[in-house]
Amino acid sequence: MTVRVAAGCVALLTAGGCGDDGSAQDSAREGTAAPASAVVTSTPIKHLVVLFQENVSFDHYFGTYPKATNTDGTPFMPEPTTPEIDGLTPALLHQNPNAEQPQRLQPTQAGTCDQDHEYADEQKAFNGGAMDKFVEHTEVADCTKAPRLYGRNGLVMDYYDGNTVTGLWNYAQHYAMSDNSFGTVFGPSTPGALNLVSGQTHGGHAVTSDTHQPTVDPSVVASVDAAGVGTAIEDPDPAFDDCSNASHTTQKNLLAMSGRNIGDLLNDNGVSWGWFQGGFRPTSIKNDLPVCGAKHMSIAGQESTDYNPHHEPFQYFQSTSNPKHLPPASATDIGQSDQANHQYDLTDFDTARTSGNLPSVSFLKAPNYQDGHAGYSDPLDEQRFIVDTINKLQSSPEWSSTAVVIAYDDSDGWYDHKTPDIINGSQDQAVDDPALCGSAPVIGGYADRCGYGPRLPLLVISPFSKVNSVDHTRTDQTSILKLIEDNWNTGRIGDSSFDEQAGSLAGLFDFAHPHNDVLTLDPGTGAVR
Repeated sequence: MTVRVAAGCVALLTAGGCGDDGSAQDSAREGTAAPASAVVTSTPIKHLVVLFQENVSFDHYFGTYPKATNTDGTPFMPEPTTPEIDGLTPALLHQNPNAEQPQRLQPTQAGTCDQDHEYADEQKAFNGGAMDKFVEHTEVADCTKAPRLYGRNGLVMDYYDGNTVTGLWNYAQHYAMSDNSFGTVFGPSTPGALNLVSGQTHGGHAVTSDTHQPTVDPSVVASVDAAGVGTAIEDPDPAFDDCSNASHTTQKNLLAMSGRNIGDLLNDNGVSWGWFQGGFRPTSIKNDLPVCGAKHMSIAGQESTDYNPHHEPFQYFQSTSNPKHLPPASATDIGQSDQANHQYDLTDFDTARTSGNLPSVSFLKAPNYQDGHAGYSDPLDEQRFIVDTINKLQSSPEWSSTAVVIAYDDSDGWYDHKTPDIINGSQDQAVDDPALCGSAPVIGGYADRCGYGPRLPLLVISPFSKVNSVDHTRTDQTSILKLIEDNWNTGRIGDSSFDEQAGSLAGLFDFAHPHNDVLTLDPGTGAVR
């Protein structure tokens, strides 16, 4: 598989038409972004770091917050002044309307089956807002193909507490979190990642993996128009990534997105930025194509490749892609428009941090085994990544002007009791539940963007965050996008992006009373050191 755009491909892929596999680097805007500290911002935040994790509903991690059982794992004792959250009440724990009752997962059960998180199946689980059909529609209870993983009938209902997700609970105690933040739409990782960076899942086109000719493939885009343009509701790999299709070992069709993303807006405004992902650096070259072959084993004994192409949203857009996975020309070029085109290996973030060149905006994606995705990752491996990253940031000179947002791409189908507000409807009879999605307006006329979807965790760790605070403002994944747009004055994405509808994250911050003390946690246990 070669990620090249054929001469006959449709012009929607970029504003300037279609080019070869190197055109992303050639088209990168000339000029150098200013140092982060010198860029005018609307708040004292000069560095925003987004840790974009995988596949967790709010109740799955925080349903019983701040009360931990304390029978095993790392002990957790909350502050007496911890505010109440919209979590699992005694009635929901013991008289739940679903077919099975929620059960606490122990630290020894950190590795579990991956649940069903398809766009249509999640809607069915919500059952018109009754939130009572998760067992029937999103549960995967049988882990026989991975016998080291835990499964049971009713698994989809289960939750962890502060004896397992100790690090996140400690961050919530000392900083701020939301209990009312949602996936922008229903569905899996790719829609969530696209919404994070563009607020838009419409505008996609399926192309073949070998010649990049346009094709029709409902597993790539749904509800296509006469030009083959539709909406992404599945997890196809990105068209502008030579490590797609398991480093070119299969021939599945790929997704190319049109339109603009936050990277384009930051480039237009001279703001340094980057997406840093585990396993992005090729381990070898085969037939002039990169092979992203790095692997790791989770604590549950599941081996996975570090790099996952469909978790890398900027590779779906030709303007912000790095098809060959080229490294930055130098440490000082990280965050700039050089040959890497703002797409980096996770190790490049450490290089930028230690060299005093932290970009204004950084998105971090853990290697698969540490991203929290059930099936190949787990909350304990995830905790190590999150805590290691934040410990290092808090020891850097830039910490006094930094905000870290921890967010998730989707719910994995795990149970959450809170019915979302449906602000955008869709009437695709093939996948949409009319009782849930049929009444709200269809913004832009674009089908298959029904949302908001499931409730997800969202935390802010920063000297500017409120302390031991729970914000109840309704937000979604594009609220992070909106924060970037507003802080760096980029303007909006346009074309019916959800950023226009997004709630503000302002309720998580207190810029008038910064607190420069740091919270150092143990990466293994999540306990305060």
